[in-house]
Amino acid sequence: MTSDAVIVDAVRTPSGKGKPGGALSATHPVDLLAGVLTELVVRTGIDPAAVEDVIGGCVSQGGEQSANITRNAVLAAGFPEHVPATTVDRQCGSSQQAVHFAAQGVLAGAYDVVIACGVESMSRVPMFSQYAGADPYGPSVNRRYPPRLVEQGVAAELLSRRYDLSREELDEFSAGSHQRAAAARDAGRFAGEVVPVGDQATDETIRDTTTAGGLAGLAPVFASDDVGARFGPVDWKITAGNSSPLTDGASAVLITSARRAEQLGLRPRARFTSFAVLGDDPVLMLRAVVPATELALKRAGLSIGDIDAFEVNEAFAPVPLVWQRETGADAARLNKHGGAIALGHPLGSSGTRLLTTLLGVLESDGGRYGLQTMCEGGGMANATVVERVDG
Repeated sequence: MTSDAVIVDAVRTPSGKGKPGGALSATHPVDLLAGVLTELVVRTGIDPAAVEDVIGGCVSQGGEQSANITRNAVLAAGFPEHVPATTVDRQCGSSQQAVHFAAQGVLAGAYDVVIACGVESMSRVPMFSQYAGADPYGPSVNRRYPPRLVEQGVAAELLSRRYDLSREELDEFSAGSHQRAAAARDAGRFAGEVVPVGDQATDETIRDTTTAGGLAGLAPVFASDDVGARFGPVDWKITAGNSSPLTDGASAVLITSARRAEQLGLRPRARFTSFAVLGDDPVLMLRAVVPATELALKRAGLSIGDIDAFEVNEAFAPVPLVWQRETGADAARLNKHGGAIALGHPLGSSGTRLLTTLLGVLESDGGRYGLQTMCEGGGMANATVVERVDG
């Protein structure tokens, strides 16, 4: 028991629209991340000098998010200079991977106190801006997957076609995400997880009045003759309404060994049960959440029916729909407080944001096990199983 890696606390900013004028767009991403680091210290009473490492996720590591943004945030938060930090990129799963590295470090005996976190300011550092027009794949990858790999929106179209998902299914699910998120907000479910940024204390991306009928009027955004010529006829279905919005946000999780938590008088909220990460077809890209889930469950010695709450990132509506169909999970346990379509997808922050929300769902429902999984660029996925500690 004392060798367990445990979650002491988890916090996030509200979601801000990832465009100029969005609720968080005036805040430098270093300060966004520093804010949640500071809040972890305030809420837990941990001495920041005891933190042995800070591992952060960020996808667009350019401009204001360059130069190891996690280290800069640690300094901005006033942590002692001896506290190190590093920034990782596993695309949309960057901060979930940061959690894995942190918890696995604890289990290996390399750490006793570590923070996993993530940040993305999509208003200030636009998606893909770090490429500056360059080809990130190179000739060898392009030869293997001619003429080139596709963007995720196209992969979402291909996934919808493979699984014969209708536009109505996608829009119904997406409207439901907003409705669940609005209900959770109104019931105060996010009060314990959200750290205000200035005057912004609620998620800007939730649209209370969203309906499937309203979403049905939106035009597909990824249609192209080039894709049709390459993959055959596509009945274009992916719109801004059944995709996650561009988002600003940050989140952070304090992870310790069970022994050190006891020594410091900290009450853990959950313990880590298993981890998985793997790759899949980089063209279809978004289906890796299915085998990642299966692997995480196998390593935990659990079945899908043992899990009380699921957080499957809603990068695009086909992802959780395909995941639910393939795994047979109870749809009522999926993204119970809404998902990224409503709560936003601030890329590098989304992994720790999902974990923060997952803990809240388990605690509000009295559930025991929770699983989160995230599709990632390049056809990868992380999956994590946690067990709530009944305090």
